[in-house]
Amino acid sequence: MVKNGRVNICQIGHKFIGKAHNYAYTNVGMFFDLKLRPVKKVLCGLGEDLPKVAEQWGWEEYSADWREVVERPDIDVVDICAPSVLHREIAVTAAKAGKHVFCEKPLAMNLEEAREMVMVVESVGVVNAVGFNYRKVPAIALAKQLIEEGAVGRIYHFRGIYSQDWLVDPGFPLAWRLRKKDAGAGASWDLGAHVVDLARYLVGEIKEVVGSQATFIKQRPVARIEDGLIAIPGDAIGEVDVDDASSFLARFENGAMGLFEVTRYGTGHRNQNRIEIYGSEGSLVWEGFPRMNDLLFYSRKDPSHIQGFRTIQVGEAIHPYVGAYYPAGHIIGFGETFVNEVLDFLNAIAEGKQASPNFHDGLRCQEILVAVDLSVQERRWVKVDELR
Repeated sequence: MVKNGRVNICQIGHKFIGKAHNYAYTNVGMFFDLKLRPVKKVLCGLGEDLPKVAEQWGWEEYSADWREVVERPDIDVVDICAPSVLHREIAVTAAKAGKHVFCEKPLAMNLEEAREMVMVVESVGVVNAVGFNYRKVPAIALAKQLIEEGAVGRIYHFRGIYSQDWLVDPGFPLAWRLRKKDAGAGASWDLGAHVVDLARYLVGEIKEVVGSQATFIKQRPVARIEDGLIAIPGDAIGEVDVDDASSFLARFENGAMGLFEVTRYGTGHRNQNRIEIYGSEGSLVWEGFPRMNDLLFYSRKDPSHIQGFRTIQVGEAIHPYVGAYYPAGHIIGFGETFVNEVLDFLNAIAEGKQASPNFHDGLRCQEILVAVDLSVQERRWVKVDELR
């Protein structure tokens, strides 16, 4: 299937997240010594701009019908950047055709779909990955390293917040992310998936949750034109049937407490992603954007007269991923998180190992998010095991 050290890629989707994945395939070989080199074979998508985009991005071919492409014998990897409603069908079709699959988050529209996706990729034995790109931020990778080395000690608290403000304008149209039939849920899954995955990655499994959600503006103009992140309102009015904001408390299996908040009404925050971890020996704070390359670290082992949060600029060659990029202090950005993601995915294929994070991680994350939804509906603490 994989020949001559190359893998042929079929990418489905060429808007916002598709641009990020394309950036990764284009640049990963510039920075890293690859065991497998990606070949940008076919770009699939909809819209009149597809031929122009495919040429501009350097894809060999383009197609408006992914079904005609994913089973082709010359395709090795299927990369899913399409809306959530298409994830299951594409992933299952591709895996059954023996293709390795990289799928954006949230994994599926519901737990039934997510479980089917996990079952199929595991039964066929293809490498699979889910798009939790913040795991690949060097500062987050360093936080993981410090936690595993015991620098934080026993973890008592995790706090995570993801705030955007693109819905504050009540005239913004009813785009696909605001329609349950296309997105599955609102901010709770879209933004919450990232925070939950970071919590699982850094702290451990979540045992139970209790949540609260709100939809602040319940009616919006129906989009007359919709193209990726761009939506132009028409005259008709439609109902918003997903959450605008979600918050929940959590108890981890190791006894830590969790506090999560995600919103699309975080006025003034274009894209704030912040986590805090407090432990018996120290603390970690990652302020995300615009300080993606910084990690704040506090250690109780420091002499009392100099205790305080220190800012670690994660830009030295000794830090995870960083050595492949630029000289010390020359920071990397959002796009490089996807480069690091693709690097690890390609290496997993080359080594015949499973990728991390993978579909199993996507399912575990979705179980927690669904447990929050159930908690909101039934106004009670919900154990995640209830959904398994």
